[in-house]
Amino acid sequence: MVAQNIGFAIIAAMMIVGALRVVTTSNVVHAALWLVVVLAGAAAQYILLAAEFVAVTQVLVYIGAVMVLFLFGTMLTRSRIGRDSGLNNSYAKLGIPVAVVLFAAMALALSESFGTEKLPSDGSLVTTQQISDQIFGPYLLPFWALSFVLLVAVIGAIVLARKD
Repeated sequence: MVAQNIGFAIIAAMMIVGALRVVTTSNVVHAALWLVVVLAGAAAQYILLAAEFVAVTQVLVYIGAVMVLFLFGTMLTRSRIGRDSGLNNSYAKLGIPVAVVLFAAMALALSESFGTEKLPSDGSLVTTQQISDQIFGPYLLPFWALSFVLLVAVIGAIVLARKD
């Protein structure tokens, strides 16, 4: 159990650094690549929890599909790639106390909701079949519709980015 705690701490530190770099970098492409680091860290956390199916789904869906969509959207727009000094505004200093207050509220809500809750230790694991039945049973049609929305978004970005 100690090795899992050490692994969790290393992966969590990597995710925190990646998340901070997402919001502090001035290059949009670099921010998207730092987001890949954060999402890969989430997949690694799922591996530590022995949820391999969820980890593979995280990699395929979020890193494989959503990040490619983000990068295509970034590359196909006519925005400048690289450093842009006009991205910061005068309210940047207000964001830090707001973030601290929101973090405190979230920590308080989580500790009051799940403070004494423990994971089951009887060895009962959820199977991949149960997870897929819960996800794709009632939500199959919204997933299918979302794929068409993403396809339309990519086509729209291509149409807007092309030169006539």
